[in-house]
Amino acid sequence: MQPGRYLRNALAINPDEQERLAQCRALVVGCGGLGGFVLEYLGRLGVGDLRAVDPDTFSEGNLNRQLLSSSLNLGRPKALAAVQRMQAVNPLAHIEGVQAFLTEENAAQLLEGCQVALDCLDNIPARRTLQKACALAWVPLVHGALGGWLGQACVILPGENLLDMIYPDAGAEHGEEYEQGALAFTAGMVAAVQAAEAVKLLLGKPGLRGELLVLDLLNGSFERLRLA
Repeated sequence: MQPGRYLRNALAINPDEQERLAQCRALVVGCGGLGGFVLEYLGRLGVGDLRAVDPDTFSEGNLNRQLLSSSLNLGRPKALAAVQRMQAVNPLAHIEGVQAFLTEENAAQLLEGCQVALDCLDNIPARRTLQKACALAWVPLVHGALGGWLGQACVILPGENLLDMIYPDAGAEHGEEYEQGALAFTAGMVAAVQAAEAVKLLLGKPGLRGELLVLDLLNGSFERLRLA
């Protein structure tokens, strides 16, 4: 019998699929603007095992958009806040908080047992490291990024180096977020797309494949760009 908390999922996610989600593990790298919302969505939906990775602590500049931040936890680790939030939101979901940078040395261990990974990072080199590690571990990766009113998301299957197409400048450090800022509703929208794509991957449903979904919330437009 499914817990009552998932009754409103039932018309879109059947009981067998709900049980399947409960057996899945997702790696969320970054617990900031994107990661906080991604963890919230996946945990509330019933993904049973979450691993949240972030080396950082909260600062006042996070308060405009990061779900996990508050004036009460400034200076505290983001990974710890992720654990505490999920324990309060859905104690049926197991969550592991890892306060560490993602590196080539620890990426394989962080991906262990995961069926999907979500890129909620804010710098391009770390994204490339995660893409490479996911390819080696044969784990699909859901990328997300934002800048001001703009956002983007795509699914990267093992062996597809789509980030090299999205960020062709091999020496670039940061994307649009550092040029245009980061708004709460953009983070929430991109994270919603990431969570939806992750759930579709876990349930074997069709999703974004070889395409970049670009959101322009200022003009109210959504565009799917085919990646070669």
